[in-house]
Amino acid sequence: MPVISVLIGICILLFLIMKLKINTFIALIIVSFAVALMLGIEPKSIVGLIEKGIGDQLGFLALVFGLGSMLGRLVADAGGGYRIAITLINRFGKKNIQFAVVVTSFIVGIALFFEVGVVLLIPIIYAIARELRIPFLYLCIPMAAALNVTHAFLPPHPAPTAISVALGANIGQVLLLGFLVGIPTTLIAGPLFNKVLMRFYPSAYERKADLKSLGPVREFALEQTPGFGISVLTSLFPVLLMGTATVVTLLIPGESALKDIANFLGEPGTAMLLSVLVAIYTMGYARKIPMAEVGESLTLSISQIAMMLLIIGGGGALKQILVTGEVGDYVASLFTASNMSPLLIAWIIAALLKICVGSSTVAALTTAGLAAPLMAGGAADPALMVLSIGAGSVMACHVNDGAFWLIKEYFGLTLKETFVAWTTLTTLIAVAGIACILAVNLFF
Repeated sequence: MPVISVLIGICILLFLIMKLKINTFIALIIVSFAVALMLGIEPKSIVGLIEKGIGDQLGFLALVFGLGSMLGRLVADAGGGYRIAITLINRFGKKNIQFAVVVTSFIVGIALFFEVGVVLLIPIIYAIARELRIPFLYLCIPMAAALNVTHAFLPPHPAPTAISVALGANIGQVLLLGFLVGIPTTLIAGPLFNKVLMRFYPSAYERKADLKSLGPVREFALEQTPGFGISVLTSLFPVLLMGTATVVTLLIPGESALKDIANFLGEPGTAMLLSVLVAIYTMGYARKIPMAEVGESLTLSISQIAMMLLIIGGGGALKQILVTGEVGDYVASLFTASNMSPLLIAWIIAALLKICVGSSTVAALTTAGLAAPLMAGGAADPALMVLSIGAGSVMACHVNDGAFWLIKEYFGLTLKETFVAWTTLTTLIAVAGIACILAVNLFF
């Protein structure tokens, strides 16, 4: 039974990391081999699948993470992150700062992939937490909630966009209803969950925010830092490029040279490269910072994310083994003859696939292929079906998802703390999301 193999593999992984203290990347590769054998995959194919999983996971992320880390480091070392932090603190005050983080993260998350948003926002979140002397996790929770909600519900993100096309849903309607569902879901999984987690698991908030991935933190006098406007523009330049590409794509039907140029500039890799070049000028040359010092910042940013990239790649290897072992197909087949609400069935299938396979996109797209028969006779609105699948596809993110290791490393959490904070947060998004969707369905 494939699910049993997955559960055994997860237990082995937890034992290797938590009990034997084995390096996380090595543990992931060991478990990938073990699960592959349990799923009956031919031994001669295992190494190739692991290489494919690592390559697929890092092919996109290595470029984006590398350039994103450079961008964040340049803004931080020039004092741009400090300027943004101080300005937000002065505008919103300490009491409302997490709502400022939610709004900022939601805006950033609309245009960017989840991982890119985390990379860009972490230095700013760190600066705010440090200046206000509040726990780093207190601001990370609402940030992560907002970014994950936009990833699950809102086009132009890959999964909701692809599902909309597959189910014939109107993308504009999906976007509108996605906001209607996403805003309360973000507030529940962000600020509200933050309050509960701080009360019942305060030790996670007691950890000092000393993240190696951010490198040494410099002290700044406010008058020596770049202006707020140029700091925000530099930090969010990738958002502007990607957002512009999205708007142009939606407004211009068919083929056109303008659309091609916008899409080229809005590709994550292109946008991040151009943003780094802008940052070298605005945060370096324009401030008369020697290029040798700028180069040191760029080099330092890369050396600090090397192990994190390997760990995320290891998560991709395990995901590939589960996909090849057809774990997802097995789970989906369990619900083919159910009489439940189509929206709830789609959510359950997507949630189980996510838990077993690890990839939200794989879970969502697989479920979309099964959802069409569930909608026969107008049993469910296509836009709400898209959102139901999106909600289920972020359920209980754990060790077989690269995002789990990304959060663990960037948030500076232990394995246990990552389960308590991140896995619970994603579960809340899934549950609150389907609750909001079913509520909307009563009136829609």
